[in-house]
Amino acid sequence: MENLRYITIEGPIGVGKTSLVELLACEFNGKTLIEDAEGNPFLPRFYGDTRKHALQTQLFFLLNRYQQQKELAQQDLFDGVIISDYLFAKDRIFAYLNLDENELALYEQVYRLLDAKIRKPDLVIYLQASTDVLLDRIRQRAKTFERDIKEEYLLRLIDSYNRYFFYYNDTPLLVVNTTEIDFVNNEADLKGLAKKIKSMKGGKEYFMPMASREPLFEAVDYPKPTEIKHEEDNGTGHR
Repeated sequence: MENLRYITIEGPIGVGKTSLVELLACEFNGKTLIEDAEGNPFLPRFYGDTRKHALQTQLFFLLNRYQQQKELAQQDLFDGVIISDYLFAKDRIFAYLNLDENELALYEQVYRLLDAKIRKPDLVIYLQASTDVLLDRIRQRAKTFERDIKEEYLLRLIDSYNRYFFYYNDTPLLVVNTTEIDFVNNEADLKGLAKKIKSMKGGKEYFMPMASREPLFEAVDYPKPTEIKHEEDNGTGHR
């Protein structure tokens, strides 16, 4: 793709977003935009009582991301590549998992005001992995604020991500199933992805180094976005 200046990496908890951002920044001689999820002061209380502290936790993430995006807009994107470990629009995935109906209505009002001012990335890379792999990666990195994540919550989160990106068409999208890929320890996987990024022509494409690797959502018959209904969540886990 020409004029590829702003790349966003997305995917569920434990999929390896931040690690890949740092690796690609080196590959493309770019800068990183990393979200500080642990800097959310409401997160410990959210894990203690998900229902009670969901709204303030969600709004803090939304406003903090917006502030980062404002700073990004003031930078000269023609001076190099910027690679981010989150897509601003994905915040709604978590909102629909964690907020009740009244909270969601308030959240949507704030979100729409902010989203209209956000720069769209030139490319979104959506990372997928199986639930078992994600749980194993979460355990390996042993972050304190992730230790109470329940498998049920992770399953619902994965499904919500897949629904979102099944219909996503705001920007070019590259889908990568990382279940059998190791960008950190296998240089060939990383180089292959970098080559694929450079050869992207737009629309939705897939990166699968082996023929047996398949995107995890393509065979699922998801309802259209207007048919997706909010379900209240009792699990824990946020980012």
